[in-house]
Amino acid sequence: MTKEVLIHQIIDVLSRAGFALSDRCNIRPRSFDVAARKGEIILLCKVLFNIDGLNEETAREMKYLAEYLGGSAIVVGAKTRDQMLEDSVVYMRYDILALNVQTLHDYFIENVPPLVSAAPGGLYVSIEGDLLKKTRINQSMSLGTLATMIGVSRRTISKYEEEGMDASIDVVIQLEDIFGVELAKPINILKSCGSRKPRKKVESMAKDQEKPSSLLPEDLILNTISMLGYDVLPTAQAPFKAISRDKSSVILTGVSEFNTTVIKRAHLMSSISYVTETQSVFIINGHSKIKSVENTVLIEKKELDRISDSQELLDFIEERKETREKS
Repeated sequence: MTKEVLIHQIIDVLSRAGFALSDRCNIRPRSFDVAARKGEIILLCKVLFNIDGLNEETAREMKYLAEYLGGSAIVVGAKTRDQMLEDSVVYMRYDILALNVQTLHDYFIENVPPLVSAAPGGLYVSIEGDLLKKTRINQSMSLGTLATMIGVSRRTISKYEEEGMDASIDVVIQLEDIFGVELAKPINILKSCGSRKPRKKVESMAKDQEKPSSLLPEDLILNTISMLGYDVLPTAQAPFKAISRDKSSVILTGVSEFNTTVIKRAHLMSSISYVTETQSVFIINGHSKIKSVENTVLIEKKELDRISDSQELLDFIEERKETREKS
């Protein structure tokens, strides 16, 4: 199986599951390959034939982008090291869930979540600790008795119940056989990335106003957007230069001089913004020959400099979109 085949399989699964999909990100480097949305679910999907190809920097950016978009980041692949990924098993790479196409299919089409996670030393299952404890007590079984039956220590049983410690597959099977209940906790592929502070916040640039010449032109433009009231996250591998967020809106933000690459990126940004239900803006450092590319509005830096706050920027964006629709 090649990566190209893998991507087509993933797109097919997500499409059949009812997701709207962005165009494939065909600009290198890329932190994700496709964005997908179904209702309130947003996925940023990275496709790697070997999931060990994910590096820490890419994983970090994926997590930050997913957090800004209110979505989840996943990696879908075929193998790890010298073996194929197992069905119904999730793998972790830099705190991002990785899985194969069959597991993706089972989760989104069959509504069957995975139960097993791979970790150093083998495959493990999370136990419903409260249910285990309640069932054990209802059957008047002591910690010691259960520990002897399973072949582990009393302390281990206690950790299963109180701390939700993962157990080997064999142990979970034994526990379920003893009590006749399902104790394995399903894995939520769509777990939140959590609230994280980006590695570099543009707000800090405002503190460097004594040395504006030390900033690159792109950084100065992002600093301007930050001063309008946006929380700006610069990116290194996305099709856009940054993602900007305030209380009411999220903007995919490109920054560049006008050239043919801008048009290509703007097309891709439009596709991603449509799926993620965000705004898409390209700030042109200099003169722009066009006002918009599909859903992406192009704004010259001198126009941005005349805008005083985030609401005025949104109004400008909407006015330019309306002008495009009428023309």
